[in-house]
Formats: sequence, C-alpha cells, structure tokens
Amino acid sequence: MSMKKSWLPLFMMIALCTISIFGNAQNKDEQAIRAVLNNQIKYWNSGDLTSFMEGYWKNDSLVFIGSSGPTYGYAQTLANYKKNYPSINYMGKLSFEIIQVRPLTTDHYFVIGKWHLSRKVGDASGVYTLLFKKINGKWNIIADHSS
Repeated sequence: MSMKKSWLPLFMMIALCTISIFGNAQNKDEQAIRAVLNNQIKYWNSGDLTSFMEGYWKNDSLVFIGSSGPTYGYAQTLANYKKNYPSINYMGKLSFEIIQVRPLTTDHYFVIGKWHLSRKVGDASGVYTLLFKKINGKWNIIADHSS
C-alpha cells in the first residue's frame, strides 16, 4: 500500500469528526437562539417588557429598525416598547414563526421570521430580521428590523 493511500482513511476520519463537532456546536447555538426567542414570547405574553428585553444587547450600539426608522441603544429601544405598548391590551399575545436561523460566523447568526400579536385593540403582524451575536457566552440580538 502506498503512503498516500494509508493517510487517506485517517484524513477522512479527521474531516468527518471536525464536521460533526462543528455541526453539534452549530445545533447548540441554534437551540440557544431559539430559547432566547421563546423566552421573549413568554415574557411578552406575561406583560413583562423589561424581561422581554433580556434578549437584546444592553449597549448603546444596539439598533432597532421599525416603521419610524432606526433607534439606537438599549435604553431607547426599551422606552419605545413601553411607549408603543403601554398596557397588556396593546401588547396582546405574541407568537413567532421562525423561517430561518442561519449561521454567518461562529459568533453571529441571522434569523428571519414573522411575528403576530393577537389583541383586543386589533391584531398586528409583520416580519423581522435579527442579527444575533454571542457576547460573553450569551446570544444577544444586536440588530432588529421589524415591520
């Protein structure tokens, strides 16, 4: 057996292990991101905007883009949520339809989905794109475009 042929099975085994490890890490990251979104639904539906915001990056560089344009910063984004959803009647019940969760790098994910609010003051719905970044071991939304 030639030297090239004897290395081929070893190389293939290393490549498959690497792919498997990356796939498992990617799956765990996607599960963690989905958990952030599920927590947001739970907190929203209980009327707790402050806990809902735990999914967002607590930083002045957070950007939220809505119908009135971009908002910068965690504090201003929270203030806008409180202004636009002043009571449980305006908040209603939130649901998400996650269309895609896609890794961009090992610490950045892109999420596309639909949101829906069932509420007494009239239902509302739209779409969103989210950019998640892993910061200090925790997945945070660093950019949100919801319309």
